[in-house]
Amino acid sequence: MSYTEVPGARVPIRMWTDPAAVEGQAMQQLRNITTLPWLHGLAVMPDVHYGRGATVGSVIAMRDAVCPAAVGVDIGCGMSAVKTSLTAADLPDDLSRVRSKIEQAIPVGMGMHGEAVDPSTLYGLGSAGWADFWARFDDVAEAVKFRRDRAARQMGSLGGGNHFVELCVDMSDSVWLMLHSGSRNIGKELADHHMSVARSLPHNQGIVDRDLAVFVSDTPQMAAYRSDLYWAQEYAAKNRAIMMALFQEVIRREFRKARVGFEEPISCHHNYVSEETYDGVDLLVTRKGAIRAGAGDLGIIPGSMGTRSYIVRGLGNEAAYNSASHGAGRKMSRNAAKKRFTVEDLAKQTEGVECRKDSGVVDEIPGAYKKIEQVMRQQQDLVEVVAELRQVVCVKG
Repeated sequence: MSYTEVPGARVPIRMWTDPAAVEGQAMQQLRNITTLPWLHGLAVMPDVHYGRGATVGSVIAMRDAVCPAAVGVDIGCGMSAVKTSLTAADLPDDLSRVRSKIEQAIPVGMGMHGEAVDPSTLYGLGSAGWADFWARFDDVAEAVKFRRDRAARQMGSLGGGNHFVELCVDMSDSVWLMLHSGSRNIGKELADHHMSVARSLPHNQGIVDRDLAVFVSDTPQMAAYRSDLYWAQEYAAKNRAIMMALFQEVIRREFRKARVGFEEPISCHHNYVSEETYDGVDLLVTRKGAIRAGAGDLGIIPGSMGTRSYIVRGLGNEAAYNSASHGAGRKMSRNAAKKRFTVEDLAKQTEGVECRKDSGVVDEIPGAYKKIEQVMRQQQDLVEVVAELRQVVCVKG
């Protein structure tokens, strides 16, 4: 579908979904964004839903300003996927051992490694650039410096919520590795710190929603935020790289006889800031629950733990600021899902998937999410499908 324009205070809202289907709280958040004087444009993805501070599924382009809440608290959260040489015929009927080995290799929930992982010991990583990355931790906000040891041991861990590690099979029976995670607790603490600083600044005192407080260019606060932001985005990418390497080691060991080969990883952030130019104007583009989908860009759009996921190629639609959705998008809150669905519902909706089927993940049940097939139909002018995946193993925090 092409987008629908909805009037906004300063600019129209371009929506790749039916505006009538968007929850009232999310629409109000979007209207609030359009009141900001720094706003250049706003694009809304089909997985849009209410979020903390700013709306999930929003692409916000600003001139000389950036809104920390429009990035999200999990800075750099995103996806990685790797196609393997395995086929569905190589997989055993019972995948519980594979799931168990993944859970042993990659800490989930609030877990972390006993000692920081040495990337030079892992398949395909090496040590180049890692010492410089950690040296730059000395420059991050004082408020989080005491977290260095924890951040180091959480590198290569999954977290909870909607984060996952999956073994998938595509429509040609090729096996894929896929995972979703971000900057762990250190990214959240940096985000919370800077959102608090932004709310205190004089230029934000008159805005309609204090959660939409911004930093403006050529100020020390903006410089400090962008420095911490880019460090956290790199942390998230490195976190996924270590997890993927650990995942690959599990698969190589479990399928030793097959001598598994791996293609180049596909990786994309979906909570981040990027410097981009549109119509000759230099902008700071925040994607919160959205991926970059410039012409030829490869991306990953997952469904839920019992539905399809997609490897996509961007079509470069500048009306959407070269963006696409980051997933299916929730259609109900976690609390609402827990009240509505049972463990029995979860087992039924995840039939055929080796995964947790207990009360601790009922809030992640497929029924709590929008239909991924509809989300994909609504953004046919943003991306084209390269591969369609179905998960056979799903590890949740």
